[in-house]
Amino acid sequence: MIRYLAVCLLGIGVAAAQQPSRAVGVVEAIDPANGQITLHTDAGATVKILPQTGARFVRLPPGETTLAKATPITAIDIDAGDRLLARGQFSADQTSLAATLVVVMTKADIAKKHQADQAEWQKRGVGGLVTAVDSAAGQVTINTRTAEGMKPLIITAGAKTIVRRYAPDSVKFIAAKPSTLAEVKPGDQVRALGEKSADGTHFAAEELVSGAFRNVAATILTADPAEHTLKVTDLTTKKPLLVHVNADSTLRKLPPTVAQMIALRNSGGGTPGAAAAPPPGAQPGAAGAPGASRARDLQQMIERLPPLKLDDLKPGDAIIVASTEGADPGQITAITLLAGVEPILSAAGARQRGGLGSWTMDLNMGGVE
Repeated sequence: MIRYLAVCLLGIGVAAAQQPSRAVGVVEAIDPANGQITLHTDAGATVKILPQTGARFVRLPPGETTLAKATPITAIDIDAGDRLLARGQFSADQTSLAATLVVVMTKADIAKKHQADQAEWQKRGVGGLVTAVDSAAGQVTINTRTAEGMKPLIITAGAKTIVRRYAPDSVKFIAAKPSTLAEVKPGDQVRALGEKSADGTHFAAEELVSGAFRNVAATILTADPAEHTLKVTDLTTKKPLLVHVNADSTLRKLPPTVAQMIALRNSGGGTPGAAAAPPPGAQPGAAGAPGASRARDLQQMIERLPPLKLDDLKPGDAIIVASTEGADPGQITAITLLAGVEPILSAAGARQRGGLGSWTMDLNMGGVE
């Protein structure tokens, strides 16, 4: 699922880097009267795209980085939610762009690509918490869940391996930056796409993404929906923490049965392979792993739960928040926030607060836009 659409759009044509201006983002609205397009850029700005007379409009399949497979379209073929790159000249105040080229990846095409990528990563992906790194040898050792328990797996990255890393304070998977194995540290989470050796001890990676994630179990002190923040007490450090929530954050409340199932698994109870939300570092859907498909089904169940609003959270509620490591330890931006986690925290005890384990990447890596 890692053919980064923003990168694809930004990478169209090497010569594009020589152009004076371009804007990339998601279409918010289109004015049929004058053809103006309101674009919410990946940088967070709102820009009016003003197609010029004779402007070229093309549709590009997701994953393509040149215009070789682009097909001509017209302005009326563009819909809200499509991803778009416009090339031309910005106005002096940077609020509009006179476009001579408009490249579109439709939301329908992106959804199909997303589904195909997810299926590929579920079939050919592995992941886990990093235990050792040998960047000179191009190797990362992780722990993965197998039928026999946790076992080490050596991931090898070659010259053609695409290596990326989550950006600090970013909750967008598409914002992951080009990286090297030298940036990967023990304790990080890694996901890789590729092929496992016959003896199951090595994995040749075609793509690898890493991140330093922070899982926080906390109780809510106050909620401020207007500011999109929560003031909480970190149950591990006993210190206050400010949690930011934005449009890219995923908020869910676990049903009691799901929370109790996860709690049972984390405490070592239940039968081998019992369904539980697999850690993102775990190997969802690994062939031959008992209960793997049930675990993946439960993960998907969590993702399909109705969105939770900040207004629904009250002082005293327990939550688990996943975020990337940021510059300020007193603040985090939520990638995923789960409420209804009291059974999990009770079972985990003081030694394992945040007891969903390394769940961050699987719950968030599907969010490629």
